[in-house]
Amino acid sequence: MRKLKIAVCQMSVVESKEENLTKAEEMLKRAAEDYNSDVLVLPEMFNCPYSNDFFPAYAEAFPGESTDRLSSLAKELKVYIIGGSIPEREGDKIYNTSFIFDPEGKLLAKHRKMHLFDIAVEGGITFKESDTLGAGNHVTVVDTPFCKLGIAICYDMRFPELMRLMVEKGAEVIIIPAAFNMTTGPAHWDSLIKIRALDNQVFFVAASPARNLEAVYHAYGHSTIISPWGDIVARAGEGEEIIYGELDLEYVNKIRNQLPLLKHRRRDIYELREL
Repeated sequence: MRKLKIAVCQMSVVESKEENLTKAEEMLKRAAEDYNSDVLVLPEMFNCPYSNDFFPAYAEAFPGESTDRLSSLAKELKVYIIGGSIPEREGDKIYNTSFIFDPEGKLLAKHRKMHLFDIAVEGGITFKESDTLGAGNHVTVVDTPFCKLGIAICYDMRFPELMRLMVEKGAEVIIIPAAFNMTTGPAHWDSLIKIRALDNQVFFVAASPARNLEAVYHAYGHSTIISPWGDIVARAGEGEEIIYGELDLEYVNKIRNQLPLLKHRRRDIYELREL
């Protein structure tokens, strides 16, 4: 049987980058050792407060302090690390980027958030990532001995076209580091995670920061792992914790065979186009 042990580190993010990196290291080590995990996942902007005021100051070129730490940990722990995301600087641009490392500490891929979070919800939240961040342009799917993993970031999960393109590239697990807030989280978090798992027949993993009411941005929390049938494998609360799941990858094939919606698409009427 093909099985994948995955752990999501729902960590609290503070204003000190060093404290954030130390906390991430502590949680990653605990997640690897306590559960013998294969894949470890950090949340969006795990080293930096989620704010346009902080992104430029915390931005790093690759390789940098944060990615060096993740690479060393992946090699030490002999695990795959989905490095949440950090502000990445390249030239005069900054991106919201997830770095993915293999058990040898090598960079497998990086995903730059493709859809920038520019919203204004009346009576709720206003945020404009494009004030400081650039957008990525690539669908990210990585090969592992377990299966192919699709990786995107937060607002990306609202776009079903991107999720489906990952499945077209062979993804059986989709992993989304995501910092939904206290406006969008209660309204949409659970529904989106379940719908994306169901309409793509994948295990869907959403990794949030813990809620820190002293921060400028209040994350919703509730990191979740959900099955291709829409069942909750694991779910966090709002605070700092690690959730674990053992994913039976044969279950993906079972669901896709019993309810073959991916085979029933009418390509004669509509067509998916790669970016």
